[in-house]
Amino acid sequence: MNDRHPPVRTAYEDRVAVVTLASENPLNPLADDLVDALVAELRRIDADPAIRATVLTGSSKAFAAGADVKAMAPQDYATAFRQDVKAMAPLIGRNWDAIRAHRKPLIAAVRGYALGGGCQLAMMCDVVVAAEDARFGQPEVVLGIVAGAGGTQPLPHAVGKSLAMQMCLTGAPISAAEALAGGLVSKVVPTDRLLPEATRLARSMAAHSLPVLLAIKEAVNRSFESSLSEGLLFERSQFHTGFALKDQKEGIAAFRERRDPAFADE
Repeated sequence: MNDRHPPVRTAYEDRVAVVTLASENPLNPLADDLVDALVAELRRIDADPAIRATVLTGSSKAFAAGADVKAMAPQDYATAFRQDVKAMAPLIGRNWDAIRAHRKPLIAAVRGYALGGGCQLAMMCDVVVAAEDARFGQPEVVLGIVAGAGGTQPLPHAVGKSLAMQMCLTGAPISAAEALAGGLVSKVVPTDRLLPEATRLARSMAAHSLPVLLAIKEAVNRSFESSLSEGLLFERSQFHTGFALKDQKEGIAAFRERRDPAFADE
């Protein structure tokens, strides 16, 4: 890793972390050093009680334009399968599971290209805000491969079968407006408003109790992994658990007293 040009930069504003993918290549190919640095930073954020929400963004050209194709080129099946456990970040290994396991609210702020692994990385975030110039795509079919980090799995949940099939089978990207219409992103904003809007959303989340934010994120994610009845039971157990929190008492008291709550994350 080049110490003079770290692949990931982080700025802290109040209770929000803004993490920028900053490869020397402005397309932010998802090479080992970038993904390793991203995972390490997200783990630090998870462990920092002062941070409640994170914005993840890229360069003016790309959020991330996909896997490091040069690193993939010499690999064969046996090597890719064997090293998937640890070392093959571009070929979708353990690091990607660590990103998905990030516990705090994570907002993707996407400019330019979010292709292949970049699109899949955006989908691992909890909210996706797109600039008007954003482009989302799953071009793996053009390389003669199948997506390996969610291009064929979370994508249909986000945009439906028809649009997911179109994206995966043609490899052609879709615009920010099409991504909004399909449900892949929650908001499209002018390019110069992207980071301010994503940071505003993060701050609005960070104003709440951290234990409750964690519980809500876990409950929503559980809805994709379980039946409706099981999900409702889990949600109800989280609701009951909330009565053990001091923050729940503070939230109710603040509501009754018509004031802003002062959550202590307890």
